Amino acid sequence: MKLKQLPLGARFEYEGKILTKTGPMTGATEKGGSVFIPKFAVLKAVDGEAPPPPSEASRTIDATTVLAAFEAYHGTAMRLVDESGRMALAAARARFIAAMG
Repeated sequence: MKLKQLPLGARFEYEGKILTKTGPMTGATEKGGSVFIPKFAVLKAVDGEAPPPPSEASRTIDATTVLAAFEAYHGTAMRLVDESGRMALAAARARFIAAMG
């Protein structure tokens, strides 16, 4: 497995050491030192180690919720800009809606 496949806080083995993922390319040793993990490194799962629960950042949000939040933001922005700004925001809104599918 690769480091990018692991969530922060996951434990793994690299070069005979047990590490904990602390960043996109770093792991911490059990003694607190930091180790750079290259992208090409192949890691081993630690036996019996359950992966940490998914973080809030990895949760999914449905399109209806995203669209409602965007419309609230867009309404506020429209009230705060002049006419030329409103035209630019309307065009940006149309592109956003089209990108949402």
